[in-house]
Amino acid sequence: MALPYKRIVIKIGSNVLAQADGMPDYSRIQHLVDQIAALKKQGREVIVVSSGAVASGRSLVKVSEKFDAVATRQLLAAVGQVKLINTYSELFGQHELVCAQVLVTKEDFRDRMHYLNMKNCFHILLQNNIIPVVNENDVISVTELMFTDNDELAGLIASMLNADALLILSNINGIYNGDPKDAASEVIQEIDHTTTGFSSFITTQRSQFGRGGMVTKCHMAHKVAQLGIAVHIANGKTDNILPQLLQEEVINTRFIPKKNASGKKKWIAHSESYANGVVQINEGARAALTSAKATSLLPVGILKVTGTFQKGDLIKIIDDAGKQVGIGMAEYSSDKASERIGQKNQKELVHYDYLFLNPELH
Repeated sequence: MALPYKRIVIKIGSNVLAQADGMPDYSRIQHLVDQIAALKKQGREVIVVSSGAVASGRSLVKVSEKFDAVATRQLLAAVGQVKLINTYSELFGQHELVCAQVLVTKEDFRDRMHYLNMKNCFHILLQNNIIPVVNENDVISVTELMFTDNDELAGLIASMLNADALLILSNINGIYNGDPKDAASEVIQEIDHTTTGFSSFITTQRSQFGRGGMVTKCHMAHKVAQLGIAVHIANGKTDNILPQLLQEEVINTRFIPKKNASGKKKWIAHSESYANGVVQINEGARAALTSAKATSLLPVGILKVTGTFQKGDLIKIIDDAGKQVGIGMAEYSSDKASERIGQKNQKELVHYDYLFLNPELH
């Protein structure tokens, strides 16, 4: 029975697209494009998030040792991105498909207006049967503006576009319950959205060419599954991995999605780093928010308001011990919130619909 995913985000890791020596593996790219073209023929929508610009750059220029790592990365990414997108364009063209280049930075997710502009760009591409090929704009993204890695970027895009599934292609078969090199280790085939504490069973070995380790992958996959999107981690070096995965004929790790969250909630869940203020709440409010019942944050449960925010800004919610409880959208400004601390019968500061709780708390 084929998995019924209609809109799919496929993240292709740098370790899938590179050979052992760090040079691009063009036959692998060709094979993946052929598989994606077959998915398109089935009437599915596909968004590709592709690493590999730096590897492509390596095939074109040799960088002198005297440049530092950041400068070298910028140079290789700038040169390599052109080669990478041209490769995709040419290969999709063989199937009479058109692809588009979308380069993003973390800044593009910083507020609702940027977010909606980007969302509209993706929608118009998909409506015209064009395959968006997305990558982080490594040329201008340096350190603090970087996504953790392209897994984080793929997660943001999957939730922004309300995808049915996010397929993360790496160079191992999934998440193992021990060291993947140990013959006794097995792939964990299903992870429920209530699971926490991934570091305990994941070895922190990073993939050879990528920035993100398995723990980061897990946390991101968990967050996306919380938003109602199925996430699969599978081996992109396995032949015909995409049709096999969708026919459930290959071992991989699937993060089981929770029932759907609203679009605004999805934006809030991923925008943690842009919160403008902090609201500390008492134990009663914490218990109410983390209970099974849908509850809004009322001023009566607030202990302290820090920072300045306006109506519509994102605020971080912490408990009396300083641990983050969640993130939400303010219904009014920090001045008004400060005046109403501890008062009963006041309008909620964060409405339940615009509140995203830390997944580990419930």
